[in-house]
Amino acid sequence: MRPVRLSVLTAVAAATALTAVTGCAEKSDAKDGGGEGAVQVVAKDDSCEVSKKEFPAGKIELAVENKGTKVTEVYVLFPDDRIVTERENILPGTKAKLTAEIKAGSYEIACKPGMKGDGIRQKITVSGAAAAKRSPEQDAAVAAYRTYVREQAEQTLPKAQVFADAVKAGDLQAAKKAYAPSRIGWERTEPVAESFGDIDPMVDLREDGVEETGKPWTGWHRLEKALWQDKKIGEPEKKLADTLMKDLNTWVKKVGTAEITPSSMANGAKELLDEVATGKVTGEEERYSHTDLVDFKANVEGAEKSYTLLKPVASKNDPKLTAQLDKQFGALNKLLDKHRPDTTSYDFTSYDKVGKDQRKELSDAVNALAEPLSKLAAAVTK
Repeated sequence: MRPVRLSVLTAVAAATALTAVTGCAEKSDAKDGGGEGAVQVVAKDDSCEVSKKEFPAGKIELAVENKGTKVTEVYVLFPDDRIVTERENILPGTKAKLTAEIKAGSYEIACKPGMKGDGIRQKITVSGAAAAKRSPEQDAAVAAYRTYVREQAEQTLPKAQVFADAVKAGDLQAAKKAYAPSRIGWERTEPVAESFGDIDPMVDLREDGVEETGKPWTGWHRLEKALWQDKKIGEPEKKLADTLMKDLNTWVKKVGTAEITPSSMANGAKELLDEVATGKVTGEEERYSHTDLVDFKANVEGAEKSYTLLKPVASKNDPKLTAQLDKQFGALNKLLDKHRPDTTSYDFTSYDKVGKDQRKELSDAVNALAEPLSKLAAAVTK
């Protein structure tokens, strides 16, 4: 289960504000309820209606309509709660699409009204020998992305160890300095980490989601609060630093087993932009340290990596889309560069120093990219 990163009211407010500013992906999706063969999912406050519960392996499309009164999420889950694909922040009265490649087996579709709990679930069965065959270009993209994810995880460990060592030494300033760099690899590949279900809440949960998990608050953000708000490091924080390293080592060991497909790469890229829109632009993610722009840049880099690897496939199927994505990635990166003096470093402006107009400018650029990026999964699985 993926934990809530925003309070429900904050999520609704953020998503509504972004929709009002530029017309985000959910609004765009509302124009198209999905193709004739799409599985229709109607999400309500007390139900999750699925038009088909058995369908063949291969490419599937979910056409989601939120007829409830709460912002919702829709997931396709493995039996062990690992995530196959997901779509977050679907506002009341809007529609969204998910495209995924699914092998034969048993799964669940979960709707999460209010983005809380395990969701309202429907069991589904996917039959057939295997998913559709992939092209050599698709195989190359998946192989390269798998290498990238593994490298990002492995490169995170020494940076996180520097952070943990500073915490354990009681060195407040050194720990603050090491905090943001320790998170870059995680933020670049977050959808893969989240697909395991249990790792994400242990290392990246914000205080908002603690009550939902029913477990002690651990991870980066618990230590962030101690460093910037409490301004002290005690024995509990030193123990939490060891716990963080233990959990990150588990992540590194698991990452090579992640289920990766062209559509999961494309959907993951969109998820990273959703993370930016609902957590980084709003300042929710790094509320104590205000290092949101470091996470912001890492999310964009991770999304762009997926896109770049998939571009040879997408450009054949939808050259207009890739031209638009090239333009919007370039524009967003250029805008981010305004907030750091050295474009070779991650020394970004503290987000509490970024004004309202500048935040709007960033949110506009994110939405301009998110809309075409939501179409990438369909373009790489035609």
